Amino acid sequence: MAMTPDEARAFHGEIHVLDLHADTAKLMDKLGYDLAARHERPMPRRVNVFGHVDLPRLRDGGVAGQFFSFWTTPYPERGCARSVTKQLDALDVAMAKNPSELAWTRTGADVRAAKANGQIAALGGIEGGQALESSLEPIEAFSRRGVRYLGLLHFSQNAIGRPAKGRGASGTEGLTGFGRDVIRECERCGVIVDLAHINRRGFFDALEVATLPPMVSHTGVLGVHEHWRNIDDEQLRAIADKGGCVGIIFARKYLGSSSIDSVVDHLLHVIDIAGDDAPALGSDFDGFVVPPEGLEDVAALPNLTVALSRRGVPPRILEKILGGNVLRVLDAVPAWGRLQPS
Repeated sequence: MAMTPDEARAFHGEIHVLDLHADTAKLMDKLGYDLAARHERPMPRRVNVFGHVDLPRLRDGGVAGQFFSFWTTPYPERGCARSVTKQLDALDVAMAKNPSELAWTRTGADVRAAKANGQIAALGGIEGGQALESSLEPIEAFSRRGVRYLGLLHFSQNAIGRPAKGRGASGTEGLTGFGRDVIRECERCGVIVDLAHINRRGFFDALEVATLPPMVSHTGVLGVHEHWRNIDDEQLRAIADKGGCVGIIFARKYLGSSSIDSVVDHLLHVIDIAGDDAPALGSDFDGFVVPPEGLEDVAALPNLTVALSRRGVPPRILEKILGGNVLRVLDAVPAWGRLQPS
């Protein structure tokens, strides 16, 4: 029997709901977006490309932990590391102002402890290896600040490799020698390798080097909707074979539909192809995406749980999809010591 909305909200209270990707920190840095304030949803049928996440609505959605992804403008590359640092600083300020609400976390144990303490877990990721400015040294520094994953590519070529689409995209060029060194250094420093946005050749090159579970933080799947941004069944199996997880994006153009059921379709396809240890949530909230109807912001996440249960997904698998698989990857990739002072 399908869950009711009230039952879904109660279920979220019992488990650890985690989203792998939201770009809210950029809004905080550049626009002074107040994470602690409740922001109103736009009226129906209005374009709703950011303003999806804040602390009150994370509470409403029953979210235990949110990955804040730090993206940068890649040209010129110089200054990208500073841009990430400023976004980290903005999160630090929000945590200092709301210590009872928000906790900076690194590990699965930290996330579990934050929930037990009544706090929402904040985690960090970088979108685009241009943030390294062609050097390995920032990886350790970012890890010490709490960055937990590195997306190797975004919408442009960098010293690591080529994107799936964008400036410098290539169907034949794979990971560079520097890119291989980046993966090794990430694993040394407790930074999970994120293969969102990378081209297909680079994707498999990266998996040849990786010895720890990787992830795809936010993507759709080609088995449901044909789009350059989406990954194919072979890629899904390869991530699963490495013990990783795949976050499904909440962007209509990559889902192929404006319905919340399209998110369910993508998640179920991941299960069909790669097993129930692979699917996760990777909303891309606040990333200039238009979410499906029924998933207008993070407060609406219980609607997805209802939609999944209507399709026959049992609670054991729901728990994995909604955050359990992300916790498993966090547990499997040792973090860099304990948090260092900012």
